[in-house]
Amino acid sequence: MSKVCGMSGSASMAHAGGRLCAQCLQPGRCPAPDRSLFGLSSKQQIPQELKSRAQWGGCRRIHREHSTAAGAGKGIDGKQLDALCAEMVALQKKVAAMQSAAADEQLNEGVDQLRAASSALATAVESFRAAAGTSVPEPAAQPAPAPDESAASPSEMFDLEAGIRWPSKLSADVRNTAPFWEQRPRDTRKGAASHLGDWKAKKPEKAPVPLHIVHITAEMAPIAKVGGLGDVVTGLSRACLMRGHHVVVVLPFYSSMPQDRIKDLTFDRDFHVPKGSRHDGRMEVQALSTSAFTGYIDGVPVVLLRPADHTQSSLFVGDQIYGGSYNEREAYLYFCRASLEYLAVAGQSPNVIHTHEWQAAAAAMLFWDLYSSAMPLARLALTLHNMDSTGECSQEEFAFTGVSGAQFATVDKALDERTIGHNPERLSLLQGGIVYSNQVTTVSPTYAADALGGGGGTLRGVLGRKDVRAKFRGILNGIDTKEWDPSCDELIPAPFTAHRPEGKALCKRYLQEGLGLKVDASAPLVACITRLVPQKGVHLIRHALFHTRDQGGQAVLLGSGHSDPDFRALAAGEFKDSRSVRILIMYNDALAHLIYAAADIMLVPSMFEPCGLTQLVAMRYGAVPVVRATGGLADTVFDVDSPPEGQTGNGFTFTGADEASEDAALDRALQLYRQDPKKWAALSRANMQLDVGWDKSAQEYISLYESMGKS
Repeated sequence: MSKVCGMSGSASMAHAGGRLCAQCLQPGRCPAPDRSLFGLSSKQQIPQELKSRAQWGGCRRIHREHSTAAGAGKGIDGKQLDALCAEMVALQKKVAAMQSAAADEQLNEGVDQLRAASSALATAVESFRAAAGTSVPEPAAQPAPAPDESAASPSEMFDLEAGIRWPSKLSADVRNTAPFWEQRPRDTRKGAASHLGDWKAKKPEKAPVPLHIVHITAEMAPIAKVGGLGDVVTGLSRACLMRGHHVVVVLPFYSSMPQDRIKDLTFDRDFHVPKGSRHDGRMEVQALSTSAFTGYIDGVPVVLLRPADHTQSSLFVGDQIYGGSYNEREAYLYFCRASLEYLAVAGQSPNVIHTHEWQAAAAAMLFWDLYSSAMPLARLALTLHNMDSTGECSQEEFAFTGVSGAQFATVDKALDERTIGHNPERLSLLQGGIVYSNQVTTVSPTYAADALGGGGGTLRGVLGRKDVRAKFRGILNGIDTKEWDPSCDELIPAPFTAHRPEGKALCKRYLQEGLGLKVDASAPLVACITRLVPQKGVHLIRHALFHTRDQGGQAVLLGSGHSDPDFRALAAGEFKDSRSVRILIMYNDALAHLIYAAADIMLVPSMFEPCGLTQLVAMRYGAVPVVRATGGLADTVFDVDSPPEGQTGNGFTFTGADEASEDAALDRALQLYRQDPKKWAALSRANMQLDVGWDKSAQEYISLYESMGKS
């Protein structure tokens, strides 16, 4: 082995009295090549086309004696060669700085400059190498160079594969009984990658006049989450906080919430809340002592409310967010009154009270008569995340708020017109929330348009009113890019970004190995992460499992819901020992991260979809979505083969609700994956760079809040 950059044989060139490094044409030991510029690990072979170029961060020391001698008569100036090297080093520093602070456009410009400088240097060194066979004077012996401060940082030089705790090794440990997704996917003590130092988004400007915003909600990610509602509340709240607004989220203090994940959990106060209770068949209003606690969930200030004495009330006591032994209508009607009562007794005067779904809609109905004088600045916004559930209740049940429901029992307020003449006639809490709120939003423009166009279901009547239509709009959801960030996701075995995508292949191999699928990088991996309910297109999900297998692909399903029995039967029968299909009837957040990171294709064949976060997370992790074009899916996924005007294709879409329509879109995706790997890789990288966070949507909400203050 030659002492020349650790290379041997043809990697170095002979010269008088010693050997020359073929990359930098100097004797002695050079620093290790900067493989990170090419996405190479220390164990990977250097491609021949890269060996012929002088783009090595380690080969930065070129002896002027060699430059002068070897370049004599060749039109090569050693000083110019030195200058080129110095320029490349400076540009490498510039790109590294951009990776931690700059926007994509600036970074791409820096990378282009680096490539141009590298190309010029390569041309010069090629000529230099051609002259290297001539006699070159032996330079004086020199000590090994000190580490070059301009070399790539350790975080850029790591081996992506080092330290991955492969599932096969985990299962070999007889003491290890937990499934692989519940264990750390990598061991950072062995020098494995923990992040790629990806550049950070530019921080938004602080609001010159901060708003005081209060969210009233039944869910909040990550510890009180069932669906997308919890993600939206946390993501929107954090985005507004970053802009300097004062935000607090009020939600029930469920007994199932892990208190160790609530930072600075502190008892705030006990206070009395008027609440209706049944006694001897009659509804009576009494004061229920209620406890308020404050703290932070994922950096967002929260107020948690519950009855002070669980021996008197079991509200919000249970093993999960919904489905306890208590009456849910009673619980959330009480919660709405308790939220407003707390704001009043705590002396808070918010600019905005933002309620979510039917569980919080009664707060809007109660506010104007009971609390507007205590909070004169407040205006009300309501977001409909899913109009399937409207929160029906009888007039008597509404008295759980301490207020009779009779005053709301007209069609122009909250009476569900479908129940007119029934005994009893019923109220729609969501309808009441719409009527009594200043502004109403849904979670995507297309879902809003569909609702106003007659697709509002039981809310069709109220949505047809002119005054309601004037205050109704759709604002697209974003995702929490802090939680969903493949460049530093601790739940996946290898990080990756659009500029360093190599880790995604390792994530795919990790999942294949862990789930017992055939480890095959060439097999397209189709994933589906969903609730197994009719809304999500369960018949199409079922069909896609078979179709993907028959087309030579692999399919992974993670989900649960009403259709569990059918899919459990498939898992235990047809696909029991399959090396191509795996069905997991459950939901696990860590496993979801692993699947997103591994997936080539994400299937979302919903019958209707208010917004959908699955396709957004999937694209953030470099997957290509195949979706049925409805609601928010139509607003976020554009067909590669026929994108709408002004949009760039990022997936594959279909409009029919039949298997043939799904097959056509899925087959186009599989065909592109197999027949044009370069185009597929470019599509994957482009999806990773899409703006799917909360920045734009949060600004739309803030503009909406500000407009309410002027009304």
